Amino acid sequence: MAAVRESKKACAVNPLKMSQPLGACYAFLGLHNTMPMMHGSQGCTSFGLVLLVRHFKEAIPMQTTAMNEVSTILGGMDNIEQALLNIKKRANPALIAIASTGLTETKGDDVEGYLRLIRAKHGETLAGTEVVYVSTPDYVGAFQDGWAAAVKALVDAFAEPVTQRVTGRIGVLPGAHLTPADLEELRELIEAFGLLAVMVPDISRSLDGHIPDDFTPTTLGGATLDDIRGLAACEHVIGVGEQMRPALDSLAARAGVPVTLFERLCGLGAVDALVALLMRLSGKPAPARLKRQRGQLQDAMLDGHFHLGGKRVAVGAEPDLLFALASVCHEMGAEVAAAVTTTHSPVLEKVPALEVLIGDLEDLELGAVGCDLLLTHAHGRQSATRLGIPLFRVGIPQFDRIGAAHQLSIGYRGTRDLIFQLANTFIANMHAHGPEDWPLPVEALAAARGGTAGACNAGGRCGCGSPAEDTVVPILPAC
Repeated sequence: MAAVRESKKACAVNPLKMSQPLGACYAFLGLHNTMPMMHGSQGCTSFGLVLLVRHFKEAIPMQTTAMNEVSTILGGMDNIEQALLNIKKRANPALIAIASTGLTETKGDDVEGYLRLIRAKHGETLAGTEVVYVSTPDYVGAFQDGWAAAVKALVDAFAEPVTQRVTGRIGVLPGAHLTPADLEELRELIEAFGLLAVMVPDISRSLDGHIPDDFTPTTLGGATLDDIRGLAACEHVIGVGEQMRPALDSLAARAGVPVTLFERLCGLGAVDALVALLMRLSGKPAPARLKRQRGQLQDAMLDGHFHLGGKRVAVGAEPDLLFALASVCHEMGAEVAAAVTTTHSPVLEKVPALEVLIGDLEDLELGAVGCDLLLTHAHGRQSATRLGIPLFRVGIPQFDRIGAAHQLSIGYRGTRDLIFQLANTFIANMHAHGPEDWPLPVEALAAARGGTAGACNAGGRCGCGSPAEDTVVPILPAC
C-alpha cells in the first residue's frame, strides 16, 4: 500500500490539477442538446473554454453568468435569471447545467433557492428546458471531483425508481479520465455480448472529433435526458473509476439498481473481470474476437516487458488515471519511482508506489530525478526537458498534440496500444550508436588518409583521434 502525503508548500508551482467547475462542465458536455454554464466571473469560463478548445481542437459550448464586483456583493440571482432567459431564447436547449465557482461559493449564493424563484416567475418561458445545478467550489478538490459531482447531480435529479427493468440494458457511469475513444471501446465490448450500453455522460458521441451536418449552439451528441432517466430501468449499472462510487451508491439507493464498480479497465486482469461480468449478465460466452484480442494483449505484454522492465517512471495525473497508468507500468516490470496526484481518493493507497504525493508539477519533477520516463499532461513538457527524459502525454490538457480524443487505453486493445506506445517511447529515445562510439586508433586513421596522420591543434585532447602536432605516425606497409 502506498503512503499518501499532501504537499505543505505555501503555493503551487506549475500546477498539476484543474478545477472542479471545469470537470463538471466537461461532464455536461457529454449530454445532448445541453448548455453548460459556470456561475462566476467571465474569466473562469474563458479559461476553461480555451483549455478544452485547445485540447479537443473543437468548438466547445459554454456560457457564464458574468458576475462582477457589484453582483458578487448583492447576489447573483439577477445574473442567473438573465442568463437562463437569454440561453432559452437563443439556443433552446433541453438542459441548462450550472456549475458554481469559487467566487460564488465564497459569497454563499443560494443557487437552488434562486432557481425555485426563477421557475415560479418564468415557468412558462422556460418550459421544455430542464435546469440542474451542482456545487463545485474550485478552491477544493480537482477536475475529477467536479465530474463526479456533476454525474451524481444528474442521477439525483432525473433517475427515478421504476417498477420494471429492461433486460439486457447496461448503464455505464464513466470517469473523467476516460477518453471518447475509451468510451467507444467500452460500448463495443458491451455490445459484443448482445447487450445495450447506455452511457452517462457520453463524450464519445459529442467530443469525438466528428464534423456535424448542421451548426448548433449547444452540445451535439451524447446522452439524452431519457438516457439518464433510463438508468433506473437498467438491468445493471457499471461505474469506471473510484470517483463514480458516490453516483453509483446514489443510484442503487434511489432505484435499487444492481451496480458494479471497476477501479480501472486498463490491464489484463481488469478487463478479464469486466468480460466475466458481461458473460454472466448476457449468459453468453466471450466472442472469438475478444479471445483473439486477449491473446494479442498477452503477446504485447511479452514483447513490451523487454523495454519496460526495470525502468523507473514518474507519473502525475488525477487519482483514477494515476492508478490505472501506474498499475500497468508496474505489471510490465517498471518501477513507479514518483507518483503525484491532484486530490484525495481512496484508490491512492492502492497505487503500486511507496508514496503518493498530492502536489504539483514541481513535486513531480523533483521526484522524477533519475527516472527514465515522465507521464503527465502537456504542462509537464518543460520538466521533461530539464530532466533530460522523454514525456509521455496523458490526460487533459494535451494542447501540443492532435488526436487526444482518440487515445485508447482500456480494454484488451487499449491496453495493448498503451504498452506499444510506452515501449516505442523508450525505443525512440535510445542512444543511436555512431562512429564516435568506436574510436579508431591513430594508426588506422592515418592509414585511411593515405599518409601521415594530421596534427591536432588541441594536442589530441579533443577526442578526434588525431595525434598532437609534433607526433608523426608512420604508414604501415601493406601486407
